[in-house]
Amino acid sequence: MLSDNVKKGVQQAPHRSLFNALGFTREEMAKPLIGVVCSYNEIIPGHMNLDKIAQAVKLGIAEAGGMPVMVPAIAVCDGIAMGHVGMKYSLVTRDLIADSTECLAKAHQFDGLVMIPNCDKNVPGLLMAAARINIPTVFVSGGPMLAGHVNGKKRSLSSMFEAVGAYDAGKISAEDLANFEENVCPTCGSCSGMYTANSMNCLTEAIGMGLRGNGTIPAVYSARIRLAKEAGYQVMYCLEHNIRPRDIMTKEAFENALTVDMALGCSTNTMLHLPAIAHECGIDLNMEFANEISDRTPNLCHLAPAGPTYMEDLNEAGGIYAVMKELTKKNLLHLGGITVTGKTTGENIEDAVNRNPEVIRPIDNPYMPNGGIAVLKGNIAPDTGIVKRSAVAPEMMKHEGPARVFDCEEDAIKAITTGKIHDGDVVVIRYEGPKGGPGMREMLNPTSAIMGMGLGSTVALLTDGRFSGASRGAAIGHISPEAAVGGPIALIEEGDIISIDIPNNSLNVKVSDEELARRKAAWKPRTPKITDGYLARYQALVTSGNRGAILELPKELRPDAE
Repeated sequence: MLSDNVKKGVQQAPHRSLFNALGFTREEMAKPLIGVVCSYNEIIPGHMNLDKIAQAVKLGIAEAGGMPVMVPAIAVCDGIAMGHVGMKYSLVTRDLIADSTECLAKAHQFDGLVMIPNCDKNVPGLLMAAARINIPTVFVSGGPMLAGHVNGKKRSLSSMFEAVGAYDAGKISAEDLANFEENVCPTCGSCSGMYTANSMNCLTEAIGMGLRGNGTIPAVYSARIRLAKEAGYQVMYCLEHNIRPRDIMTKEAFENALTVDMALGCSTNTMLHLPAIAHECGIDLNMEFANEISDRTPNLCHLAPAGPTYMEDLNEAGGIYAVMKELTKKNLLHLGGITVTGKTTGENIEDAVNRNPEVIRPIDNPYMPNGGIAVLKGNIAPDTGIVKRSAVAPEMMKHEGPARVFDCEEDAIKAITTGKIHDGDVVVIRYEGPKGGPGMREMLNPTSAIMGMGLGSTVALLTDGRFSGASRGAAIGHISPEAAVGGPIALIEEGDIISIDIPNNSLNVKVSDEELARRKAAWKPRTPKITDGYLARYQALVTSGNRGAILELPKELRPDAE
């Protein structure tokens, strides 16, 4: 066992003295040392219950013969961080989480890990760490929030943001707004729609690193506690059988995750996180490949914000395994890969049943014949632009309109909420990418303002930033190369005609190549917005959105540099 390096032998006597200080008995020191990486805190609704999850995990580990040790991981609530400087610190935590977990696990020589994430960057950060550390690891999240109820209808956080836009437009009263505020987030858990946190927890099941129900069992259900105990049992099984993350997270497993992603209509943030996780596994996951998968994968679910159903409904309908079972009816999944259950993907889903064909459409009656996410390319986005097409109004699948150009999110929001954006416009928000932000802020405030102002079926938005999973509408993000490195989005001028053709995966500005070259020659890099602290270091190392915004040393500093 790895932990023998800190527990056995004469030279380890000082180490054992420190374990004694922790209260370990000799019997406990003889057991495998299992790190329980818990992101419990008191600032995120999706994490306030993770102490209970951790205790259940520890019971499961101990019952199965291991010695559990809880260690921390940080997290950021994207909802609370939204719309101010705090959002610059959201995506960047993904790498901090991966780095700190790697440090904790290797410094203390853990034999196995149970990861307890829940919200947004916490899940991919811990998946990245699992790939790096590559010791037996099982994931169990804190679970989704139950939907709220406002005026007899199920609601969620995206409804809250859109209610602000409706209030600004004079469409609802202050009392109506307060009613939303009091009722859209009724329980602990990750916000109740198919937003980024729930998307990533669902894909953890699809990729084979989480147990059945990890993505969908509500946070307040006792089944979540039972699942946590099972995760404790299962990490010991994986340790006994030497099942490791890189055995599970193969290229075929990532293809499965992308396929399930398309069927569910997940958050566009998955297009950042899956390549970053794959990179840690030594796999190059080119996002252009996503269109090939999308072309053959029907969209089976329309969960909020794309539709009227919520995570609790998906859970009752049979969860992720039921979605995967539907996909096997057209041979869309690789079924032979090993998972943390000790079984193959095919064995895991063998008995899955779709209990509600309105929540999980049968594969022969999908919402759309192709997947929920599309990768667009063109002279604005030579590398990629990403859109959640399952959440786009039919009339906006093809659109042309004049560019309304803003160099930061705040200026765009001001224009939207003061009535300066009109039917047909294409709002362009740039210098908000991984380097330009820095930190690639989510644009939930402007997309929600557009929807709340009643412009969702007439106005599009483009950005080199990214979107919350709660965003909906013709919102195209991750445009690469970003403005900060001179990408074509930096060259768009007020009034240029933007052409969007989502069915044909194209995104262009109707300006000649010669004119774009002239503008490029005149373009100058901007002075960095932030010059100290972690964000400055992040800005220096981060790559573009199409590569997953991974951190990479400059060429001259890499070990293989000539």
